[in-house]
Amino acid sequence: MKVKEVSELTGVSVRTLHHYDEIGLLVPDASTEAGYRLYSNDNLATLQQILFFRELGFPLKKIKDLLMSESFNRLEAFEMQRNMLIEKRKKIDLMIDTIEKTIQHGKGDILMTNEEKFKGFDFGHNPYEQEARDRWGDKTVDDSNKKAAQFGPELGGEMNRIYFKLAELRHLSSESTEAQDAIAEWFIHLNKMGNYSLDAFAGLGEMYVADERFTKNIDQFGEGLAVFMKDVMKVYAERNA
Repeated sequence: MKVKEVSELTGVSVRTLHHYDEIGLLVPDASTEAGYRLYSNDNLATLQQILFFRELGFPLKKIKDLLMSESFNRLEAFEMQRNMLIEKRKKIDLMIDTIEKTIQHGKGDILMTNEEKFKGFDFGHNPYEQEARDRWGDKTVDDSNKKAAQFGPELGGEMNRIYFKLAELRHLSSESTEAQDAIAEWFIHLNKMGNYSLDAFAGLGEMYVADERFTKNIDQFGEGLAVFMKDVMKVYAERNA
């Protein structure tokens, strides 16, 4: 199949297919004398697998590394993707249930605790892991993931507790004793998972505001919490340098 036909079949743009070819992620098995790309059925199977990985949030570089690995097995990869999608569906179903209850709570039909309002949000999963690897290296992130696995669900519960605590204090000055004591807990908590210097801690606070994805997640605990945490983290880093 020519690239335009593959695009029409799959919904993937011609430009994207060209990009996949250029970076060596999906190289067509053949080409015409005129230089037009020709995709085989095996290429299409690989493209399907790439799209599953993309749906699961894998960056292109990671997908390429997986596909090029000598130990890569296509069927095993499909089984892994199926299991990951099932887990993703469970989390989405849980979040839908939470939002339904939140609507009922807003109408006055039921009462929800603060903990119930955040059921389904998975802060144990880090959608910014690749960015963290780019900034601080694979070893730091791998060590962090290992530590997080050792602590299990308790780590996520502690994280939420600190978020709630900081949200309750966000009307105070970033230099207040209460805010500084709470952010000290956050610094200690992060260092249970990884190795954060004071500079990295302050830099992470800046990212909470610079990256709208961080801001959106954090502000679910209280409007303006991301900005408050950034300011408090900066003061903490400066005072303890």
